[in-house]
Amino acid sequence: MIAAPLWAMSLGAGAAEREDHDPLRFFEGTTESISTVKVIFRKPYRTRAVGIGHIENGRLELVQRVEREGHPTETRRWSIRPAGRGHFTGTMTEAVGPVDIQEIDGRYRFRFTMAGHLSVEQWLTPQPGWRSAGNNLTIRRFGIKVGSSEGTIRKIGG
Repeated sequence: MIAAPLWAMSLGAGAAEREDHDPLRFFEGTTESISTVKVIFRKPYRTRAVGIGHIENGRLELVQRVEREGHPTETRRWSIRPAGRGHFTGTMTEAVGPVDIQEIDGRYRFRFTMAGHLSVEQWLTPQPGWRSAGNNLTIRRFGIKVGSSEGTIRKIGG
């Protein structure tokens, strides 16, 4: 599923500089995420998601085509909006309830719940220049780690 947001940059920074570090704008245009998923008692598999995002009324609308080894291609939709300084909230098709995103020390922590009592914590770590980000995800069920994913998201267009 995401350097400091616009409103967390220093007061002396210009608007163009701040816009380059807006985490919602990172997903504007085309992005590609490639990860390896590990689920207990299963063989690890690769996943690839190509997303097309745009900002509408301050809200990120992102549609991803998700390809998972051994699974049919799916469509995932995100709708994320600012909710305060370094805080975002929204929805994602696989989430049960809201997605909560917080900026913590230049990284972004996503938290949401999925069906089957699965809680997800995802960390995006922007790389210099905001053209890519590390993507690490942990899935827990009743507090026990049952899966994880490691990969990279990169901007490929727009």
